[in-house]
Amino acid sequence: MGSRHVPPVEKSLVVTVNKSKKLTHHVSALRPRQWTKNLVVFAAPLFAFSITLKSLLGSLLAFTLFCCASSGFYLINDIADVESDRQHPIKCQRPIAAGLVKIPVATAMAVVLLGSALTIGWLHSPQFGATITAYTVLQIAYNLRLKRMVILDIGAIATGFVLRALAGATATNIVLSTWFILCTAMLALFLGIEKRKAELRLAQIKGSKLRAVLKRYSLPLLNRMENVVTAGIVVTYALWSAGPYLHGASTSWMLVTLPFVLYGIFRYQLLSDPQEIVANQSDNLEQGGCSERPEEVLLQDLPILITVIGWIITCFAILWLKNQGMIE
Repeated sequence: MGSRHVPPVEKSLVVTVNKSKKLTHHVSALRPRQWTKNLVVFAAPLFAFSITLKSLLGSLLAFTLFCCASSGFYLINDIADVESDRQHPIKCQRPIAAGLVKIPVATAMAVVLLGSALTIGWLHSPQFGATITAYTVLQIAYNLRLKRMVILDIGAIATGFVLRALAGATATNIVLSTWFILCTAMLALFLGIEKRKAELRLAQIKGSKLRAVLKRYSLPLLNRMENVVTAGIVVTYALWSAGPYLHGASTSWMLVTLPFVLYGIFRYQLLSDPQEIVANQSDNLEQGGCSERPEEVLLQDLPILITVIGWIITCFAILWLKNQGMIE
């Protein structure tokens, strides 16, 4: 019997579906869920109470370029770790490790993304270009060495968030308060510490082999580091929100937002607490340890998401009232 004749319309549909799947795999390789980290670039106009079309467009440019740069490094990491990822029960599903995205194609994508981010950044302004370049150098240093150096690995993660915030400022020509920069640094250190806590505890629960850098950490050490950084967050945010008398926010009414910050920090600590992880492991082992991925917490934990939304709405309400002359 001869082969079945496939109608042209059916062939066209098959080709379209295959192209759609291929595009999905390539987009997935960019790790778009990680892009939430780059929302920090919008903090500069928000904290400076400079919500204008110009500042929003500048922040949007910074967000786009940092998404390109970070995705470029995700591709490079996946290419470098392709063999080890293929032996990992979860990472083997990544598009490059699974063979769904070819290494030459991924390499070309990384070069285009990184090259575009750096070129457009420098064309926009020397300060903005220098910030993206500093981020690029940091990522290279982190992947080659810093991620295997105890304490410095957390410092590198925090520096990445600070550079994102500075990028938002340089892209919009906004001068940031010193307290804002310090608060961003403290919050980034907090997230880095929580990430290591969750990684360490999950590895202990699973009985999996620890990475070299995790062997140098312990939960008591990370708890002590967390206590110092948490105090730093509260103090620096309170000093910024106290108003112009302390060279902080343009109105002391920002102190109203302090409870949101406190609750968000405490909720995040709850999610990374060892007892919370153990309590959730019977249903979903990753649920209690999701604080090792800040973007997952923001997207999946409803109380924190509501807290962030409440904080943003309150900030805009204070900004509107100030612009109407109803508060000082």
